[in-house]
This record gives sequence, structure tokens and C-alpha cells, in this order.
Amino acid sequence: MIKIRYFGFLKDILQIEEEEVTWDNGNSQDLLNFLRSRNASWSDALAEENIFRLAINQRIIYQPTPLHPDDEVAILPPVTGG
Repeated sequence: MIKIRYFGFLKDILQIEEEEVTWDNGNSQDLLNFLRSRNASWSDALAEENIFRLAINQRIIYQPTPLHPDDEVAILPPVTGG
């Protein structure tokens, strides 16, 4: 199992703050593809043109990274401000 945490507008649109999913093998891109395949709302919210970052075990990643059981993945939407 891995834990997924959603932040910002993703939490609001998807109506979920966190969840656990069974995960045996794959990387962060595989996880995003899995989540996008749930339905159109998930696909739209997690579309590649929505620039966001992933953090694995509280470390921001910049490229596809292997995921392991007991990892925590945070999906972070863009932050605006000035």
C-alpha cells in the first residue's frame, strides 16, 4: 500500500484529502496514469497541462521515480502568489 495525499484545488475537485492504494510495482508516472484512468474528472484534474509537483516521503521529485510499498506521495498543485 502507498498513501496518497491531495492538496489545494485537487483536494476540492476530487473531494478527497488522502487515500491508500495497493501498489506493487511502478513509478510516479505510472501512479499518475493509474489515477487519471479512474474517470474524466480525475483525468482532467491531473492533466499534464496542470503543472504540479509530486513529493515522495516529503521530498519533491522532478522526474519519474520508483514507488515502494509504504511510500507517501503528495500531489501538489501550482501555487500562486506574489
